[in-house]
Amino acid sequence: MEVKHIFQTAIKVFLPLLLGLLLLVFLYSKMDLAEIWQVVRSGVRYEIILFSLLFGLFANLMRGVRWGLLIQSLGESFRMRNAILAVLGNYAVNLVLPRVGEVWRCGMVTKYDKLSFTKLLGTLLVDRISDTIMVGLITLGIILFNFGFFQDFFSKNPELLVGFHSMFHSIWIYAAIVIFSLLIWFVFRYMSNFTLVKKAKGMLQNIWIGIRSFQTLRKKGLFLIETLLIWAGYYFYFYITFYAFGFTENLGMTVGLIAFAMGSIAVAVPVQGGIGPWHFMVIATLVCFGVNENDAAAFALVVHTVQTAWTGLCGLVAIAALPLLNKDTQNHESLNKKKLCQKE
Repeated sequence: MEVKHIFQTAIKVFLPLLLGLLLLVFLYSKMDLAEIWQVVRSGVRYEIILFSLLFGLFANLMRGVRWGLLIQSLGESFRMRNAILAVLGNYAVNLVLPRVGEVWRCGMVTKYDKLSFTKLLGTLLVDRISDTIMVGLITLGIILFNFGFFQDFFSKNPELLVGFHSMFHSIWIYAAIVIFSLLIWFVFRYMSNFTLVKKAKGMLQNIWIGIRSFQTLRKKGLFLIETLLIWAGYYFYFYITFYAFGFTENLGMTVGLIAFAMGSIAVAVPVQGGIGPWHFMVIATLVCFGVNENDAAAFALVVHTVQTAWTGLCGLVAIAALPLLNKDTQNHESLNKKKLCQKE
């Protein structure tokens, strides 16, 4: 059983990473690696990229504060520092296991502040939905005001349109959705007395309570301000790096916003750190605005590598800090266990 678990974990870690790396190899195999290396070695003002990292840290800290605002609406006490550190650690976990970091952060707050895990999952869904809406609004704005870019982008990358077309015109996708919906309805309608189904109902009810955290949120205006600050932080985290390269420093904030939005869409692909899809989207976008393909590849390689390393480092520090800052909770638990053993 343990061997099977190890094998499943290895698949979850290495399969998405392998797919991302294969895409990365495919992208860079068509380019002049010597020219790319020349840019990496002497064509980058790394002090500017290092300065941009402060905006990324600010955005992630603000994300932790915003999540804390949702948790507060549940009416239960917790320590804001745990929510913030859990969000930072979330990104380090995602670099190993894509999307697992979100579950991990809920687990950490549950562990140290004794909050309901399923209710926290509900607040997490609100957190992620709000970000999805922001990416959607940014993308919609780009489509409305820069429609020519998308025409150019898809004319140069027609395989993406073919993929979207085949996905949304496949009858099997809609059949699977209908079958799954009917199965869920049948289970909850005719098997409601089963213990497992009762537990599932209880979990879903708690998740719904977490989702309703936005409805009960008193400071909705503050939530909106924090959301805008998060995405402004992410944008400048990315855009400031334009000034580190001679071929992007004069492209302007609009091009920066377009490249940022395309990169944000790519990060939705469940691959560690968006490796591969992020590079593809950013390179293709910069090429559409006249940047040499090798230069665009160097930009994507440097920016992604440095910023991913920074995110991982901050996350590891947060993971290490969580048990150190919650020693009182752990000591209290140990004392209670000793008392319970003595009574027995």
